[in-house]
Amino acid sequence: MTHSADSSTTATDAPAEHIDVVIVGAGLSGIGAAYRLQTECPGRSYAIVEARQSMGGTWDLFRYPGVRSDSDMFTLGYPFKPWRGAKVLADGPSILGYIKDTAAEFGIDRHIRYGTKVVGADWSTATARWTLTLEHTAADGSRTRSTVTCDFLYSCAGYYNYDQGHAPEFEGADSFTGRIVHPQFWPGDLDHTGKRVIVIGSGATAVTLVPAMAQSAAHVTMLQRSPTWIGSLPSRDRLADAIRAVLPANAAHRIVRTKNILFAIGLYQFCRRSPKAARRLLTGLNKRNVKDDRMVADHFTPSYDPWDQRLCAVPDADLFKVLKRGEAEVVTDHIDRFVPEGIRLTSGRVLEAEVIVTATGLRLLAFGGIAPSVDGRQVALHEQFVWRGAMMTGVPNFAVCIGYTNASWTLRADLTSRLVCKVLNHMREHDYAAVEPRPTTTLNERPLLDLASGYVQRSIDAFPRQGDRSPWKVRQNYVLDAASTMRTNLRKTLAATPAAEVRGARAAADEPTAGEPVSAGREKSWRSARARG
Repeated sequence: MTHSADSSTTATDAPAEHIDVVIVGAGLSGIGAAYRLQTECPGRSYAIVEARQSMGGTWDLFRYPGVRSDSDMFTLGYPFKPWRGAKVLADGPSILGYIKDTAAEFGIDRHIRYGTKVVGADWSTATARWTLTLEHTAADGSRTRSTVTCDFLYSCAGYYNYDQGHAPEFEGADSFTGRIVHPQFWPGDLDHTGKRVIVIGSGATAVTLVPAMAQSAAHVTMLQRSPTWIGSLPSRDRLADAIRAVLPANAAHRIVRTKNILFAIGLYQFCRRSPKAARRLLTGLNKRNVKDDRMVADHFTPSYDPWDQRLCAVPDADLFKVLKRGEAEVVTDHIDRFVPEGIRLTSGRVLEAEVIVTATGLRLLAFGGIAPSVDGRQVALHEQFVWRGAMMTGVPNFAVCIGYTNASWTLRADLTSRLVCKVLNHMREHDYAAVEPRPTTTLNERPLLDLASGYVQRSIDAFPRQGDRSPWKVRQNYVLDAASTMRTNLRKTLAATPAAEVRGARAAADEPTAGEPVSAGREKSWRSARARG
């Protein structure tokens, strides 16, 4: 795949550097992947390329009021780095600090290349290597391009579009005299103190924003087209606190993590297998929190079953508390149009506001926008199948990090990184240059993310598929995955290319021409190839 440089991009003529493994993304997943790589595959060179100018991914990008996790930190955190914070659902700055501390403690931060975006990724069958085209953005906005080669490419960029959120067009938006903002691009100069605010949406972002903004706003209205299932969790886990008080940090972390994993799986299975009972349970708990049966029936009882879409969690019932105090309200209706003073609904009611927050959701983007090609031909991602939730048919030496939809992202992310290390060690042990998952029978395809949520349904057709059976089925069960992932028979499902078949082509590609400068990475690669003959 080729990319032409535009007027603001300068191409460089420097020879390509070679790196064993390139990790894309310096967020929660990328830092965890780097830890696993340097501890389980010692001796391999690696680099993390991060398109933004700072690490943290989601937790650095999102700056809206009250931003926090919607998964408990004992499972969202790393298994090798105990979470020491007090809150179960931690705020964004605390999570960002945790990621930075982890990167610094293990020397991972020295491997990060900021302002570096992968704009081209082409696999060569002849040399069994990736050639990556990297675009570097300087502090002044100028851009240059370079290329590197690598043996293995691991995308840890998630599946959200960092450059664009879902922003539907609202008729009359230009006539609104106040300010319209999207949570993904929160302006640092916005002061909502004493102002009337409308938050459009009912998902995790909206239920976080409403109680946070209600602390200083004159009034906040959560405007939703339809209700979402919401459950309250205590902000502190008293059992976890008691365990941490008497046991060493690592032991306590493992015990609490196991407890929370089992609870999350149990709740999910209960909701899926007994949806009517789950409805009664969640409705009953919300009635207890709101003290208003009519409000729960009208605004907190969805038409879909629990976990058809992701369940929203609120700490200490904070959303329900601001509703009871009258600091906020929920309106379930459709938007007719924006008007100068706010929003007119299809019912005819006008909601007045000075600030409108469009918490209308996210856009999905496969592999952080990487469009892999093989021998110059772009891969049709929607025609491929995902193996073990990690690698993909049709693309050798390529892995992706995809977290759980029904549990903490990091649970599967860490399993995937350990599996990638297992694959890399398998390749070294058997002297393979490349591996690629290939099914031996016909698979019945299913969407990669099996959720009815709007943000998933809008974009999921651009993603690879999952199959209907292991190892092609992307399960939503950490216990089963933990028991089977690292025991998988790699020789059974991964087609391999022996290194001997590409050694000559690699040596020819690596050997410098007369007078050509040689980078340190290329020098190491060239000498290794010459030594192997």
